[in-house]
Amino acid sequence: MLRLALALLAAAPAFSPPAAAEGGGEGELAVGVPVGPGLLTIDPERLFTGSKLGRRMTAELETALRDLGAENRRIEAALAAEERDLTERRKTLSPEEFRPLAEEFDRRVEGIRAAQDAKSRALNRRRDEDRQRFLETALPVLAQILGEAGASVILDRRAVFLSFDEIDITDRAIERLDATLPDPP
Repeated sequence: MLRLALALLAAAPAFSPPAAAEGGGEGELAVGVPVGPGLLTIDPERLFTGSKLGRRMTAELETALRDLGAENRRIEAALAAEERDLTERRKTLSPEEFRPLAEEFDRRVEGIRAAQDAKSRALNRRRDEDRQRFLETALPVLAQILGEAGASVILDRRAVFLSFDEIDITDRAIERLDATLPDPP
């Protein structure tokens, strides 16, 4: 089956994929276009989200993000309570007594904000590193599929304008990757 861009579908609504030529040369379409095993496609995002390893990495990151969000809410609540207390104390303190307390509170808030931002950036780096580690883990499996198919290239399916679904190896790669790697805890 052909996968077409929406613009092509809109321009040719009556288009249907040509069937393989009957009696024609092996690996040739009815329209005479040769189909060879030289190119394969893969959906890297689906490979990641569809594999056990990718799902585990995603779940671990989501847990860390939820934990950070909960920590941020706890800190925010504590700081809001402290700010309310400081505001009440202002009524009974002179400006000279209050100013150092307010400045110290502001410094702590800025320090906490910087620390929490650093944690968030670290999680973003972790996400990127997880993706890279995943691709490094998947590379031998993809190379094996590439060799078995006698192909020379695997392209990102999202960057391909038109292709036959038969050259997409995403499902095969997910199955092979899941079978190759131990089950994640």
